[in-house]
Amino acid sequence: MKVVYNYRVLKFGYMAMLTFTIFGSFWLEIVLKIGVLKRIKRVLLSILPVAIFFLAWDAYAIDRGHWYFDQDQILGIFGPFNIPLEEFLFFTVIPMAAIMTIEGVRTVKKHWKIGDEQ
Repeated sequence: MKVVYNYRVLKFGYMAMLTFTIFGSFWLEIVLKIGVLKRIKRVLLSILPVAIFFLAWDAYAIDRGHWYFDQDQILGIFGPFNIPLEEFLFFTVIPMAAIMTIEGVRTVKKHWKIGDEQ
């Protein structure tokens, strides 16, 4: 069986995954009114320290040749330390989606406590 790739479409693979994640979880903000975006400072304080750590790890691994990003599967826009745009977005979009998901569950299941209730 011969596999045929459309490289023009493949280039948007990583970004498509991030877009799907956004649509898969950000609707909770509107429909369930979970209020995550109203507490953006709290969200950023949760996400940024971890994102900085993993971006530094990415930079180190790229610099040492431990891994790379397939040019055929990314847009080709690079930020500091030769890290692709999609990777920067990954470390904000995925944690934000996780926070929105857990807040969505907490909104629907009021009895479900995780320890930060006031």
